[in-house]
Amino acid sequence: MNFIPLYPEMFLLVAICAILLIDMFLSDGKRNLTYVLSLLALAVTAALTVGTADSGTSVYVSNNMFVSDPMSVMLKLASYAAVAMTLVYSRQYVTDRGMSNGKLGGEFYVLALFSLLGQMVMISGNNFLVIYLGLELMSLSLYALVALRREHTVSTEAAMKYFILGALASGFMLYGISMLYGATGSLELAEVSKVAASATANKTILVFGIVFLVAGLAFKLGVVPFHMWVPDVYQGSPTAVTLLLGGAPKLAAFAITFRLLVEGLFPQAVDWQQMLVVLAVMSMAIGNITAIAQTNLKRMLAYSTISQMGFMLLGLLSGVSNGSSALAADAYSASMFYSITYVLTTLGTFGVIMLLSRSGFEAENLEDLKGLNKRSPWFAFVMLLLMFSLAGIPPLMGFYAKLSVLQSVVATGQIWLAVVAVLFSLIGTFYYLRVVKLMYFDEAQDSNLINPTADVRIVLSLNGLAVLVMGLLPSGLMSACLNAIVKTLAS
Repeated sequence: MNFIPLYPEMFLLVAICAILLIDMFLSDGKRNLTYVLSLLALAVTAALTVGTADSGTSVYVSNNMFVSDPMSVMLKLASYAAVAMTLVYSRQYVTDRGMSNGKLGGEFYVLALFSLLGQMVMISGNNFLVIYLGLELMSLSLYALVALRREHTVSTEAAMKYFILGALASGFMLYGISMLYGATGSLELAEVSKVAASATANKTILVFGIVFLVAGLAFKLGVVPFHMWVPDVYQGSPTAVTLLLGGAPKLAAFAITFRLLVEGLFPQAVDWQQMLVVLAVMSMAIGNITAIAQTNLKRMLAYSTISQMGFMLLGLLSGVSNGSSALAADAYSASMFYSITYVLTTLGTFGVIMLLSRSGFEAENLEDLKGLNKRSPWFAFVMLLLMFSLAGIPPLMGFYAKLSVLQSVVATGQIWLAVVAVLFSLIGTFYYLRVVKLMYFDEAQDSNLINPTADVRIVLSLNGLAVLVMGLLPSGLMSACLNAIVKTLAS
């Protein structure tokens, strides 16, 4: 059996176990070694992913349960970068708050890597149960991370809500998978698609299975009406964990939504597309409108995430009804590009928030951003770029991401849907611009100097500049997304 495509996952699993064992014997003053080893493991995993990729073709292993294709390779590399940036931004935060000292050891780094391993399995899963196992590995790691501050009541409450609702969503997905298995007799995506397109499948059971499956996916994406956990978990989690939640897992969520609905259930697209339309519109409406009323910065960004995920769904549903394979690939690639754009922007946003936080003080409220321009003009400018990108203001990356998705929606003839998306984006611009107003036009309430470490200063600066450069020159990443989707669909 050919195990070469599995080398990245196998190496990362061994590396995580080794890091956990090494961390057990480290004294408090040497905890940075766990951080360094984690980054090294990510670098080697990325090198193996590139080295084992089969020149733009799809390779199926383990009885077709696992696939290595251009889309999975690209999303995995983006996930590695997202987790690496998360670890860089979080190191000082984690150290200052005792989340990485003798009391808790290196659990933050180990659980972050375990969640990444789950995401890798999700991204490359070609079987319903394999995807589900990857989803549970990621979710269980994130549940534990949310509850890291055991003595913190709000964190414990958030962890309980996340776990209970996550278990409910997992039950929805498993029940949906069982119904799809009953209707098709298979758990392999290609076989399910083949049977679903035939006249032998029980269409009633298929539809019910899709309803439960989409409900589970909607929870993992955090879209309305399965969004109730997002604001509480974002607010209650340590900011480093909130960043981990809002970053790489969104790429994996896009991947499994694409795998399950497009690759596995495309013959039933007329059913799940209507569900995605409702989810997208409700998410953009409730996410943007509710965010305006928030004074807590993390809750505001949580509702922003809900609206952004709704926008991402527009690309996925637009690949169905245009009748052209080329236009469908454009729509899916626009959704993929949007996901990467959102993750990159979110990483920088929470990076700035953690930069403003310090031991004994959490920068969680909008007022904490007042006068940031006077305290640090450069990082205020970086935050301005990130807010403008989230709002979709040209010439930043977020503008091109929104434009490409809207073009895909218009190509399907659903003009009304594009108009609704634009209107809610305009509403959302208010709370992003409010952050800019606080930074540049309000008096600072905190006179403490902002003195980040060299690695944070460099990575955060590059993060902000990347949002600008890829907005001015988006064709490279967009072409890479399109190429990955086209080759994946062709196989």
